[in-house]
Amino acid sequence: MLKINKKTDYALMALNFMACQEEGSVANTRMISEIYNIPLELLAKTLQTLAKKGLIVSQNGPKGGYTLAKGPEKITVGEVIRAIEGPVHIVHCLEGDKGCSQMERCTVYGPLRKIEGKIVELLDNVTLDQMYQEEVKEEITI
Repeated sequence: MLKINKKTDYALMALNFMACQEEGSVANTRMISEIYNIPLELLAKTLQTLAKKGLIVSQNGPKGGYTLAKGPEKITVGEVIRAIEGPVHIVHCLEGDKGCSQMERCTVYGPLRKIEGKIVELLDNVTLDQMYQEEVKEEITI
């Protein structure tokens, strides 16, 4: 079954929280953890990963926290998923050169590659700000 993991879910929730803050304000890890009932250590590690990937910026000090590195209209769901989970693949044989003994006889590789491409395209075309607007329900068509 295709699904994002809990860390990615938490990352999207935290990024949405940051996107909703006033310009210039920072989001505190503890605050996000308490608001969304996310384990603090897991959230801290998730936010560190997002910072290393350049999606958020860490600000140190007593009033430190995180802010988005760019506007929510420029951060895609695909970027967030890849930052936390790595490349998006729907089956193992599409992960690269893992080698599959069925590859020569496989009749589903081509169609699955196309499906994966459409999924990645959709994820790369939905931005954070779109994800939380009612219109996105109408705009996303498969």
